[in-house]
Amino acid sequence: MEFATFAARARTIEAESADLEIVAHVTSILEDAGEDVEIVARFVQGRVFPAWDSTTLDVGPSACYEAIARAAGTNVSADDVESRLAEVGEIGAVAAGYDFGGQQGLSAFGGDGDGEDDLTVREVHDRLAELAAAEGDGSHDRKIDLLFGLFNRCSSDEARYLARIVLSEMRIGVGEGSVRDAIAAAFDVPDDRVERALQVSNDYGRVARVARDEGLEGLDAIDLAVGRPVQAMLAQAGTVTDALEEWDEAAVEWKYDGARIQLHYDPNGIETETANGEGGSTRVFSRNMEDVTDALPEVDEFAREALGEPVILDGEVVAVDDEGEPLPFQEVLKRFRRKHDVEKARENVSVRPVFFDCLHVGGDDLLEEPLTTRHERLEAVLAANVETTDPADVEALSLLWLTDDADEIESIDAEALEAGHEGIMLKAPDSTYSPGRRGKHWRKRKPDVETLDCVVTGAEWGEGRRATFLGTFELSIRDGDGEDLRSAGSAVKPRNLETVGKVATGISDETLAELTELLEPHVVAEDGQTVDLEPSVVFEVGYEEIQTSPTYSSGYALRFPRFVGVRHDKNPADADTLERLESLRDE
Repeated sequence: MEFATFAARARTIEAESADLEIVAHVTSILEDAGEDVEIVARFVQGRVFPAWDSTTLDVGPSACYEAIARAAGTNVSADDVESRLAEVGEIGAVAAGYDFGGQQGLSAFGGDGDGEDDLTVREVHDRLAELAAAEGDGSHDRKIDLLFGLFNRCSSDEARYLARIVLSEMRIGVGEGSVRDAIAAAFDVPDDRVERALQVSNDYGRVARVARDEGLEGLDAIDLAVGRPVQAMLAQAGTVTDALEEWDEAAVEWKYDGARIQLHYDPNGIETETANGEGGSTRVFSRNMEDVTDALPEVDEFAREALGEPVILDGEVVAVDDEGEPLPFQEVLKRFRRKHDVEKARENVSVRPVFFDCLHVGGDDLLEEPLTTRHERLEAVLAANVETTDPADVEALSLLWLTDDADEIESIDAEALEAGHEGIMLKAPDSTYSPGRRGKHWRKRKPDVETLDCVVTGAEWGEGRRATFLGTFELSIRDGDGEDLRSAGSAVKPRNLETVGKVATGISDETLAELTELLEPHVVAEDGQTVDLEPSVVFEVGYEEIQTSPTYSSGYALRFPRFVGVRHDKNPADADTLERLESLRDE
């Protein structure tokens, strides 16, 4: 498929407001995609790679602006592009406003400037994959060269959607549900079977191709694969009373103050390639399916010592002191996703894994099995190399209690708090595992002060000894489904985010230095002390009260907000919503 065709169809989809019509247009483009159906199924969502693949383009807004400026001509600078963005508010419209083509260097990308060498969807994909693979000395310039080569061959509409794909802000109204329904309609397969295939593969492109080429039989043959992560099942807030009324009996677990992980282990070696390389027996993924194996060597060591067959386990890593006692969540963050000096960081903060679910073992997928069965398989897996038969002695096993007694649940909760953990989880004993779903079958009960997960959309430089640090942080929450919030790349507040306050308290100089290092790559504009940030980082923020306020765009303000920590395990699309804030205020 020519990229111009894709861009024209994307423009048609963007102009449509009705959900059913959007699905119909996506259905049509999938039907016409031919051998490019995998790429098209991802591109319409603004993805280049499968959802499970943690590979990123690693292109910041400034690099994209520079590539656009170079393609636009010698009289255009990256600052000009950024200025126009501030006026227009959206990078696709900015890119579409320039007259590209014919700049120097085109021949290096296979074109001769005569208009006969049109871009194809596959060529765009392959160039972006080449860009993602660039690393080491000179990689930044190489990325800009590759982007320049693409923009230089773009028409107005092609540039519009290329820029959006590069900065992960497609914003044409196509979410995961739209593509799921379109696959079912385009290739005449039941939508529930498409949903199942997507849950176990996390690859809309592959599912689209299989649905087209192999039909229902092919979809049903898609299974979990060790080394390919799936989305984590999520919990909602709930009470003991509600749980017992609905389920009669509840499965109760301790809720650990750690970071969610998914462990993939195969003693024969994992064939699936990920962003951090290939080979080896262990892969560890975060809640967002990022490969964090290298940052958590303790989990790899545990897997190689304790496990004897291929498994996929769901759990958490918890920071512990020298006596093995749990440390606060902020300590986990000092290790999670650490890329450099891991051994030194390990000396300062140790972590241990705790697992509470088993999704796959020895070739068997367990997603459709009830929770109690999955926990029995988990216990057997973790106890296989342990002499004792007492589950309490099995390392890294989260114990599970089944009870219909509210007083017993209160006692378990008190024990969890006494042990230094966060509280308890309540789960329906017969519930299946639904990847990516936040449903009524899992409920978290937290007795502490309520917190909100807020997107950081701006900051201010400090003063005095903190002048080199970002010290005050603008907080925003989602107003909508958040599907467009993976990146904004814009000097204006992105759609679906509303401000709710600023936080500057509860942050040490050491933490400010770490936060500044984390946030500086996401700066899109500066005006004196004030900095605009693309929405890439999520803070957990505590507060005393929620008040109505005309100062912030949400209509509310957090009273006495305090910084709790960075939610490295969450994307902006996972941040809290205006609806939740309003429900907390009304409690």
